[in-house]
Amino acid sequence: MNTMKSLVPVLLLTAGPLLCGPISRDLQNLPATATTEVLVQFASTPTRTQLASITGKGGSLKRQMKNLPFAVFTLPTASVNALTLNGNAIFASRNRAVKGTLDYANPAVNAPAALSAGWTGAGVGIAVIDSGVNADHPDLKGRVVYSENFVEGETTTADTFGHGTHVAVIAAGNATASTGSNTTVAFRGIAPGARVVNLRVLDTNGGGMDAWVINAIDRAIELRATYNIRVINISLGRPIFESYTTDPLCRAVQAAWRAGIVVVVAAGNGGRDTSMGTSGYGTISSPGNEPSVITVGAAKDMKTISRADDVVTTYSSKGPTLVDQIVKPDVVAPGNLIVAGKLPGATLMQAYPENEVPVSYYTSAGTAKTSSDYFTLSGTSMATPVVSGIAAAMIQRTSTLTPDLVKARLMRTATKTFPASYTYTNPDTQISYTVQHDIFTTGAGYVDMTAALNDTSTGTGAAMSPKAVVNPTTGAVELVYDYVKGTNVVWGTNVVWGTNVVWGTNVVWGTNVVWGSNVVWGTSTMSGYNVVWGTNIVWGANTPRLYDLALSAAGDK
Repeated sequence: MNTMKSLVPVLLLTAGPLLCGPISRDLQNLPATATTEVLVQFASTPTRTQLASITGKGGSLKRQMKNLPFAVFTLPTASVNALTLNGNAIFASRNRAVKGTLDYANPAVNAPAALSAGWTGAGVGIAVIDSGVNADHPDLKGRVVYSENFVEGETTTADTFGHGTHVAVIAAGNATASTGSNTTVAFRGIAPGARVVNLRVLDTNGGGMDAWVINAIDRAIELRATYNIRVINISLGRPIFESYTTDPLCRAVQAAWRAGIVVVVAAGNGGRDTSMGTSGYGTISSPGNEPSVITVGAAKDMKTISRADDVVTTYSSKGPTLVDQIVKPDVVAPGNLIVAGKLPGATLMQAYPENEVPVSYYTSAGTAKTSSDYFTLSGTSMATPVVSGIAAAMIQRTSTLTPDLVKARLMRTATKTFPASYTYTNPDTQISYTVQHDIFTTGAGYVDMTAALNDTSTGTGAAMSPKAVVNPTTGAVELVYDYVKGTNVVWGTNVVWGTNVVWGTNVVWGTNVVWGSNVVWGTSTMSGYNVVWGTNIVWGANTPRLYDLALSAAGDK
């Protein structure tokens, strides 16, 4: 089956200094446009006087979140360029733009045994923050329990782009449309008993804004008890502009995590990006750079039931993260050429007719007619709901699980047996790409649903992804767990599981050492090293060009 053309613009990158102040880099020295939307973070819920101190500069309050200390303002450019923060306001940034097959993927993560045992995610709510979800899709009908639109200028909660429905069916589809007397393949999701909460943040063309996503996260926290929302799926993202400690998307997902919700985020599709001289390393997207959340890379199931031949896709983004050097992704899951929910007439379905699924693929009807229910897409967006579904099933089985323990068990039980490397040659371009299966590519490994469900390990503390630091004496890159002062980390070297249990002895060599003196790119080529660990950070143009997490640049066929 042919894969899709690219929806991913080329990301042009240049070097610039790291911003250290309370105003983000992309808010400094703005061009003389009429107004700018500014997202302001507060230390606590702002008072009317504090809000007025900003609107008094000639702007207006556009929206204030209910459960998160955030507010969006519209300000004249002159006021933005002169903006200073004090008191309760701690950081201001531009309201930035974000974008965003189960017949093999399901057994590839050892889901059938778990499903047959009754662990379907029943009663657990998964909030899908995406382009909307088609509540009438046969595989979801009756289980989309809430829908709300956050896209400004559009009022529908329907999925007019076609991405969110695909994601939701991967996480929670029950294969109704592929089950019957003449069907030969069932496209069953990972948690077919889970409930779906539809929070629409991407428009008809798959675009969105920081504030829309944060509004949706705010609502998920508010509705947590009403719909038992225990998992949030975020298959979208944007480039990193600052540390996760001030990035508004990161702070929002961290707040959801602290509210007791497992947040699962796509790593991004920048693994083939060589523009920084890093061979695709350092391409994790925000909010996947937040240490608490579960960041997911994409594996290729090779269209076989066995896991033994599976590899990580060449387009899956690699760590460490820019600015903070957090070890990401945390795990990988099937995300290549995934057959899941289709919404006829949606933007993606019209743009990629070659990804239509023939009815004869999953039935004995022998017709060449294309399916009205299923479509093929690739990307870390597709891998993310696989992990969201597993998390829902884990919580169904043990309702007292904390987000940190869900993450820890997923990472501890992940398979760590990838080959040392994998090379893929694109048949259309004849360009070859090589994946090194190291800690910044695979994280803790390939998720295993049955193993995660059967794991009874317990622990206390935060399951925050470690930081990769360069030892100034040896030049080796090592894992550090105490970069968050005062945080009790679940898998430090002497705690609960130990480093090698989580990341495997074949991934972490020596005592916490990730790489030797050659680091990632070798001592002779230091440009990539300096991008990730040097004093410079990579920035886009003044108006960032975004890559869409909906699709990979060219799925590994």
